[in-house]
Amino acid sequence: MSSVNAIDQSGILFVCHECDALQRVPAVEPGHDAICIRCKSRLFRNPRGGIDKPLALVIAVMIMFIVANIHPIMDLTIVGVKLSTTITGAAYVFWQSGSPELAAIVWLPSVLIPGLIIAGLCYVLFSIRFQLRLPYTKPILVLIGRLLPWGMMDVFLLGILVSMVKLVALASIIVGIGFYAFVLAVVLYAATIASLEPHTLWESLKGQSDNQNEFENA
Repeated sequence: MSSVNAIDQSGILFVCHECDALQRVPAVEPGHDAICIRCKSRLFRNPRGGIDKPLALVIAVMIMFIVANIHPIMDLTIVGVKLSTTITGAAYVFWQSGSPELAAIVWLPSVLIPGLIIAGLCYVLFSIRFQLRLPYTKPILVLIGRLLPWGMMDVFLLGILVSMVKLVALASIIVGIGFYAFVLAVVLYAATIASLEPHTLWESLKGQSDNQNEFENA
């Protein structure tokens, strides 16, 4: 991939995350990287397609995420008894059994936190793409960055697969629509996060005034 060496005297000031060198970075063409003048590490990239690609991906993630949480992930038949559960239902089982801490460990990183990240990204990306100047976009973007390490849908998916392998000898398992939607949500979620460039998002919001004050004074 082509790159731009950050030596131009015009452009934005940027601090290298690897060597802390403060430098001016010139405008970077779509599909190119900005490279540190000292350590040659990548400062940031200007992705092709701008906001359109992550916006399309996050919309797809939201649809799959909603479907995955509405429809059952699997149906179990054990000695004639049929059981069906959703992702939230699986966490609720721990709550009913007197283990609220386990319910929280399952539900928070697999449902609540990813849901907040997905909804927040939709809000921010829509605001940037269509220049809506929605209130609180900057605080929401900060919150998303702090929540990202705690969104662990992939770990929960691995847990489901392990459970299915162990239960297949004891019960009849029918994989539900929710499971397929959840697998697609995990893949699309990873693609969405990979397509995001925080620098591009913050640069798009830099020209906006304090949305909180605008909202409160409206």
